[in-house]
Amino acid sequence: MDLRLGQGRRGGRLGWRAWVILGAAWFATLEVRPLLDPDEGRYAEIPREMLASGDWITPRFDGLKYFEKPPLQYWATAAAYRAFGLEQWSSRLWSVGLAFACLPLVFTWVARLYGRDGALLAVTALAVSPFFVIVGHLNLLDGGFTFWLTAAVLAFTLAQSAPPASAAERGWMLAAWGAGALAVLSKGIVVGVLAAAALILYSLSERDTHTWRRLHPGAGLALFTAIAAPWFVVVSLRNPSFPGFFFVHEHFTRFLTTVHQRVEPWWYFLPLLLLGVLPWIAPLVRGCRRAWRDAAPDTAPAAAAAGSGTAPFKPLKFLLIFAAVTLVFFSASGSKLAPYILPMLPVLAALTGAVSGAGEELARHAARIGAALVLVVAAGLLVYSARRNSYVPHQALWWAITGALAALPAVAVSFMRQASIQRSAPLVTAASAILAWQCLLCAYTVIPPARSARDLVSAARSFIGARTPLYSVGQYRETLSPYLGRTLQLVGFEGELQFGLQEQPDQRMALPQFAARWSAGGDAVAFFDPGVWDEWRRQGLPGRVIAADNYTVAVSRL
Repeated sequence: MDLRLGQGRRGGRLGWRAWVILGAAWFATLEVRPLLDPDEGRYAEIPREMLASGDWITPRFDGLKYFEKPPLQYWATAAAYRAFGLEQWSSRLWSVGLAFACLPLVFTWVARLYGRDGALLAVTALAVSPFFVIVGHLNLLDGGFTFWLTAAVLAFTLAQSAPPASAAERGWMLAAWGAGALAVLSKGIVVGVLAAAALILYSLSERDTHTWRRLHPGAGLALFTAIAAPWFVVVSLRNPSFPGFFFVHEHFTRFLTTVHQRVEPWWYFLPLLLLGVLPWIAPLVRGCRRAWRDAAPDTAPAAAAAGSGTAPFKPLKFLLIFAAVTLVFFSASGSKLAPYILPMLPVLAALTGAVSGAGEELARHAARIGAALVLVVAAGLLVYSARRNSYVPHQALWWAITGALAALPAVAVSFMRQASIQRSAPLVTAASAILAWQCLLCAYTVIPPARSARDLVSAARSFIGARTPLYSVGQYRETLSPYLGRTLQLVGFEGELQFGLQEQPDQRMALPQFAARWSAGGDAVAFFDPGVWDEWRRQGLPGRVIAADNYTVAVSRL
């Protein structure tokens, strides 16, 4: 393997074989796991409807307008569907692929400024992060958002480390503006808040405003606007209610109030962050201390900046401030979800790699702590299943055991002292951790209660024809539509589709109206909330249960 450490500042390197191994490990379970409710179903279905309708401007979810997020991931996933078909793996390709791309992104940045040994350490740290691997393997917006936001931040630091007024400075700043625009199209205007706050705090801490004069705002804003603005303009022209809902309700109201009912204590993200960095927390703490006192990297661009009479830019200090701003901002928000802090991990991994010492020592440390975490989580999943369900499904047992075994090679390498084996320790540790956490994620998906409608749809499919009317009664389960390949008529429920129903009131159906239509006879299948089905069944509503799980009862009218 083309993987070497301990050969000087620029001696370590990751060859193409190592990247193939890491890629194979990263994408190993892309098709195995079912889509999980609610998010994976949502972000699989919206692109499916976009492709089916041919409308690439107005996102729709279950046929209703859905303006909670921008469209970049919808576009990319719809394109993947067109190229590869509607599959579990193609629905995840964009989000999981860009999460993986954070590894070479971090490697390239650290190698450029701090040497390839540090770059290898940064990749190892990020790859063994349980939080990063698990969230990065889910079909969420956060994987793509994290990649583009990290790319913008790292490109900005490269621009500021380049000689003033040079072509490199301009090129990297334009790259930062472009990546920032793609981050906005991934998740919204929070990009500007995080970046601006980090830059302001850095300037205040350094008492230096020179960075503001190197932003190339003319060309940068023009590029940013050309990329980010067209969709916002066109969707607003087609849908006058979009600006108020997207910018006010989905950004300011979400941050300032608890209207989204995602209320958590201020310290909510701290244990999640600890989980993310636990295998490398010791070098991270040392790295944060050194980053705060960071001197410019020993490169020609930094030397040129110093020679020009301006204070040299401190990339690691900026990364530390950006990570702190991200943590504080989302901790202060009235709406908290675990993946929000994912953008912290690539920059913290880069910081750790840039200032750490021997790669073999970090790999050994991460392998042992990571393996212990894998074993604890595997045992916890099995105990949870046994206590809650009185049994452990054989699939869950198989995946948990496989995950535990996947962690063992890294531990074995960490105890071997031969130089040739130690040089491979970071790669073995990274690949083992990636596989182990995916296996445990697979175990989680098959432990009852059901977290996906895949098996429910499979059991009910023989009762559903191409023209069979489909209803969702008292609930909307997000993974139904992508597995059915159909939208459903929503009955007696709003949930996250409230805005769409307000925009399209003709799509509303009350329970009494549904009961009358259902009782009139004919081919139809309804997916009921179990409590609603029990209530209406007792009132004499006809129908035959054709499939059921803990969350949904599928009923056929015939």
